[in-house]
Amino acid sequence: MPEPTKKDETPNGQPEESVAPDSNGAPQLPEISLEVSPPPEPVAEGKEPIETDGKNPEPPEPEPLQAVVAQEPSPAENGSNQPQPGGVKEQAESADSTVKEEGPCSPPPPEDANSIKKLSVELPNDSVPVPAMGRKDSVWSLGEGQGPEELDKPIDNPPLSTLLIESPQSATVFVGGDITFVAKVEAKDLLRKPTIKWFKGKWMDLASKTGKHLQLKETFDRLTKVHTFEMHIIKAKENYAGNYRCEVTYKDKFDSCSFDLEVKGFSEGQEDAGELDFSGLLKHREPKQQDDTPEVDVWEILKNARPDQYEKIAFMYGITDLRGLLKRMKKIPKEEKKSEAFAKKLDPAYQVDKGGKIRLVVDLADPTVELKWYKNGQEIRPSPKYIFEHKGTQRIMVINNCTTNDDAAYSVAAGDEKCTTELFVKELPVKVVKGIEPVKTTVNERIELECEVSEEGAQVKWMKNGVEVPTGVRSRYRVKCEGTKHFLVIDDASREDTGTYSIMATGGTSEAHVQVDLKPLKIYQDLQDMTVKLGQPIKLHCEIYPGNVPGRWYRNGQLIQPNDRINIIHRNKVHRLEIETSSLHDAGDYTFVPEGYSQSLSAKIHIIDPPRVHLESLNFPDNTVTIVAGNKLRLEIPISGEPAPRVVWMKGERSGHRVRAETYGDQTSLTIEVTEREDSGNYKIVLQNEAGEATASVRIKVVDIPDPPEAPLVPVVGGDWCSMTWEPPKYDGGSPILGYFIERKKKQSSRWMRLNFDLIKELSFEPKKMIEGVPYEVRIFAVNAIGVSKPSEPSKAFTPLAVTSEPTMLVVDDVTDTTVTVKWRPPETIGAAGLDGYLVEYCIEGDSSGKRLTDDWVVSNKELTEKTKYTITGLTPGCKILVRVKAINAAGASAPRTLQHSVLVKEVIEPPKIRVPRHLKQTYTRKVGEAVNLVVPFLGKPRPKVTWLKEGKPIEPTHVSIRNTDCDSIIFIRKAERSHSGKYEMTVQVENHVDTAILDIQIVDLPGPPVSVTIEDVWGGNVALVWTPPKDNGNAPITGYTIQKADKKTMEWYTCIEHYHRTCITITELVVGNEYFFRIFSENMCGLSETATQTKKSALIVKEGMQVKTPEYSDHDFKEAPKFTQPLINTFAIAGYNATLNCSVRANPRPKVIWMKNKIAIIDDPRYRMFSNQGVCTLEIRKPSPYDGGMYTCKAINDLGEAQVDCKLEVKGQCGPGSDSVDT
Repeated sequence: MPEPTKKDETPNGQPEESVAPDSNGAPQLPEISLEVSPPPEPVAEGKEPIETDGKNPEPPEPEPLQAVVAQEPSPAENGSNQPQPGGVKEQAESADSTVKEEGPCSPPPPEDANSIKKLSVELPNDSVPVPAMGRKDSVWSLGEGQGPEELDKPIDNPPLSTLLIESPQSATVFVGGDITFVAKVEAKDLLRKPTIKWFKGKWMDLASKTGKHLQLKETFDRLTKVHTFEMHIIKAKENYAGNYRCEVTYKDKFDSCSFDLEVKGFSEGQEDAGELDFSGLLKHREPKQQDDTPEVDVWEILKNARPDQYEKIAFMYGITDLRGLLKRMKKIPKEEKKSEAFAKKLDPAYQVDKGGKIRLVVDLADPTVELKWYKNGQEIRPSPKYIFEHKGTQRIMVINNCTTNDDAAYSVAAGDEKCTTELFVKELPVKVVKGIEPVKTTVNERIELECEVSEEGAQVKWMKNGVEVPTGVRSRYRVKCEGTKHFLVIDDASREDTGTYSIMATGGTSEAHVQVDLKPLKIYQDLQDMTVKLGQPIKLHCEIYPGNVPGRWYRNGQLIQPNDRINIIHRNKVHRLEIETSSLHDAGDYTFVPEGYSQSLSAKIHIIDPPRVHLESLNFPDNTVTIVAGNKLRLEIPISGEPAPRVVWMKGERSGHRVRAETYGDQTSLTIEVTEREDSGNYKIVLQNEAGEATASVRIKVVDIPDPPEAPLVPVVGGDWCSMTWEPPKYDGGSPILGYFIERKKKQSSRWMRLNFDLIKELSFEPKKMIEGVPYEVRIFAVNAIGVSKPSEPSKAFTPLAVTSEPTMLVVDDVTDTTVTVKWRPPETIGAAGLDGYLVEYCIEGDSSGKRLTDDWVVSNKELTEKTKYTITGLTPGCKILVRVKAINAAGASAPRTLQHSVLVKEVIEPPKIRVPRHLKQTYTRKVGEAVNLVVPFLGKPRPKVTWLKEGKPIEPTHVSIRNTDCDSIIFIRKAERSHSGKYEMTVQVENHVDTAILDIQIVDLPGPPVSVTIEDVWGGNVALVWTPPKDNGNAPITGYTIQKADKKTMEWYTCIEHYHRTCITITELVVGNEYFFRIFSENMCGLSETATQTKKSALIVKEGMQVKTPEYSDHDFKEAPKFTQPLINTFAIAGYNATLNCSVRANPRPKVIWMKNKIAIIDDPRYRMFSNQGVCTLEIRKPSPYDGGMYTCKAINDLGEAQVDCKLEVKGQCGPGSDSVDT
């Protein structure tokens, strides 16, 4: 019995992309599952099959169908070799139309390398990822068409061809000849041009092969509306022969036609392959021999063949549109053949986890039929693994403890009938139950790593640092397994075994670190530091354990190798280093490092040698050095000694305080950057080290330059020049002074400029060409035969400055009995020195004869004034004075500007004039409670007298505050009242001159309600209202009225209209059957009146045409005194968190609710918020503190009485840092 096929599923029903055959030349053959049903009108036996010639097909001819081809998935692609449940279910649903595998059919041909062994249905599978579509390893598809999900849609009498009205016909051509194939498509029902493709064989698209031998042409006839597609083969060659295919596609319509081309007159030795050589793309094939066998009915062969033979039959007979053919066969109604043995067959497939149990159940139509079970064609006998059960007509086979060996095809035979299924065993991943533990040990010890997995006999892999551990015969590693436990053993551990070890199972991994260290090192005798004189032997000695450990000696990090002078000895625990004669190079840090250990032993060897000074190498006569002062002196003297001697330079008996002594390995140096006269003298060198002391002397002679002169003086400064003087330097450097150089610079600059290039013999100089207003400094250099001295200290900064020009436009601004005010403008030329201020002077000019009594000018302002206006005070009335003004800056005072005429000290009368602001020329309006602050400026000299009257009467200072100044008067009312309204008269008087102004102040308030509101008439849904304007208009015109209505049942008020100007209105659109009250608010510029006037009577809206006699009922009196239905409850609160107190009260009319704390009413306190809604009263205390605790009272009051409830609030929290909680 052949092995049943495993099913495969793809994510959609579309065919996979075409691929070239694999490397062995044979195409990769897919597994195909086909559903075949007989055509609507079966073809008679022996009748030739109908061929398509491109014309309208006959009705009995089957429609070309397309095969759904899929590749059998591999475990690497799908993750397992079991089918998805969704695909199996869909195959089971279509089982009624599936052709049986066994029955009267032709025997299967012998299997070879190219035969098809397995077939499977391509069904949707959501578990396959989308990238799997169109993979390179998917097999070829035969044409384009609908997916499997569309194959079951019924089509009523589908035509064979839906597009082609003329198909290409097979033809013969001689070598070198031309031939044309024509295909036509009718375009009456097409909105755009259809797509056509020409193929040779199965895969080669000829669109990419066009050239000198192949041309494709398209034309369209607008009259007949026919698309014509032509393929021209020019100068045909023998390898152009073969099967061709034409495919036409338009949206969801598809049509194709195959035809053959035979080329005569070719030979086997032809070498030119041409552009259409399809065999060159694959592998060489033998030329197709002329088949003289009679034509066969492929349709009948497909109907009678098994599904696993469809692909081979299509390949054998050259069917290029196998999918379209099978699609048509599937839609042909099939005669269902009911099973005689089975009432219910096995499901197409089953799935079970490894180690689980599965039940295979069939239902027999005849319980007496003998039943046999098979696994891969082998009969199954009852055993503990396979248990057979009978329940009525059901026959059950139970498979216990399923393993991978149970993953096979199972079948059950009942008489001559058989049904099959497949069992897929899902192998569970092996998980690591107990991981590896880290190990830390020493060398030569045994290491055993243990790990436990979830399944016995599971395959695991041991790794070290990511590399698999070798476990061969000669390997240092041993692996053993005891049930679910796995061990890795290392018998003789070494330091190389240190690393990260891990075990890998199919369901997880575990890793741990193994650390192998050396045995601890013990030091019995350490190396000792030594000090050795030059030429003496050196011996280093140490003892360590273990004794068999070799080591290496290092000096200053360099490995020491034994030689004739150095001897290295190792005897058991003792390690020695001996040097016969020490040298300076032997000094340093010596280290002994035991091999394999990070620990080391170290010691220092110090070589000493007496110091010496080598003056003979200087070549100075009498050891004397002469140098010019100001130059750098660097004296280097060779020295020797080990360790490096301490060097001290001394001048006389003291060490040199200005020298810089530096000592290097074999020399010492004395450096004076700038030598001076004081540096002359004998310098002594003293060398000291552990081995001894040495001394030597050197004489230094310094020739100096003059000392710098003292800072020059600048006694006189002009606009662009100055005069400077100086004194000679105190020390001339032993040589006469030849002259001086002068330099100048700007104070803010660092660049000095020399003013003379020839020496100046004198002690004075006059620099010129300086910029006015820029600070300068000057300095002096003294010169002798040795050179130029250092510069003197800069002089004090001086600025060449010029005084300003005189002030301009000096005029008299004001005159009183004792003062004169003058004003002027700044000078036209101020200069770089700027302007510090002005100085005002005056002198008294004569009597009536006009002669000046005195020429003494009196300074009026003791301090400079920066303003261009000044008032001279303290003058005698009636006198005449002259006034002049000077501009002052750093350079001095400018020329004065004097008045042309004298000024008589006598005040001039100016009539008063009130300048009323524009906003006060009309009525000034303010609301009650607002502040009034009015400023009214005025003019007049001398100071006017200001008086205020209200309505002709003096103003009381207690009500209105008035403040007067020299130029204005201020009237201020802190909190305006309506009584402050009126006309205020302001009078300004200067002697006999008077000016008046009237201010109209209006203080407005909210108006009162209308006097009365009456209902004039009620008709339909309308009510006519009339009211009287309010008696109190709030001291402002009434701007409108707001009318509201309320249903008598609810007494909730709704606004009907706002800003209404008249005193009568008709309210419309009232609800029939309701009874309404109305109220009206007055409105002025301040807003609505606080209260409203309500109609005494109500208006009942009665339906027209109906007269209902309403019985009179006495109204129930709903009024009641306040009564608390829910009292306050004692409450605890936490400091910093909001607290609320709640209670409920019932009363009519609505009561006024008052909250009190400790019997004191809570009014306008921002820490408390009070709410009242539907009788529920709430007090919210925001972030209470412990001091907010106490007795709280809620009091409700109306006209009928009052009621109250109390509760105690305790607040717990911290009163301050460090204090305990306070309970109130």
